[in-house]
Amino acid sequence: MGQIIGKSFKDIFSPMVLLFVVKVTLISLAITATLLWLTKESINSFIISYLSWIPWEWVQTSGAAVASIAISYIIFIIMLSITTSFMVEPLLIKLAKKHYPETKVVGTPNIITSLLLNLKSALLMFVMFIFTFPVMFIPLVGAVYMLWLWSILLKKPTIYDVSSLFISNKQEVKDKTKKSTMIAMIAAGFNYIPILNIFSAVFAQILFLHQILGKR
Repeated sequence: MGQIIGKSFKDIFSPMVLLFVVKVTLISLAITATLLWLTKESINSFIISYLSWIPWEWVQTSGAAVASIAISYIIFIIMLSITTSFMVEPLLIKLAKKHYPETKVVGTPNIITSLLLNLKSALLMFVMFIFTFPVMFIPLVGAVYMLWLWSILLKKPTIYDVSSLFISNKQEVKDKTKKSTMIAMIAAGFNYIPILNIFSAVFAQILFLHQILGKR
């Protein structure tokens, strides 16, 4: 695991990865800003009605502002993850050739499958966040729980993106991704660091690339 993380950190700050991150961040910001502008009133109405049934008064009084910021932030992270998923293929191939020159590209992610996986993971993560929002206010537990939620967003789509390029055997994919939740949670840790949060999705892709190809 340490070797995988070490290689991934070296890759993530390389010029080609930095350029990729800038591109997907700008696209994700534009999409997020548009979505928030179109749904601002609906989001505010939902937050007000949602907090009204929470029995903790201190959550009701301070939760609206926190919830608004949190939802906006999560939408951005979701857009960043989806955009990364759709644009990452050339980057993964370049990194694979750099570290594992003997590895061949055996396929490509199906656009529809990738989209469905991303939307399903994003919806699951978002719904769980909405219905377990008070957990965020529990010290330490809330932080770890949020990492786990973010791992849901990253795990399945990222495994599909990477494995579709280099592995055709589904059982082999399962064998090589047994620690997938932990790997996704490590990548999700970037979401707690301002500015560096834009690296979370691509870091997950690179981590799984080394996890899958490093064992071959």
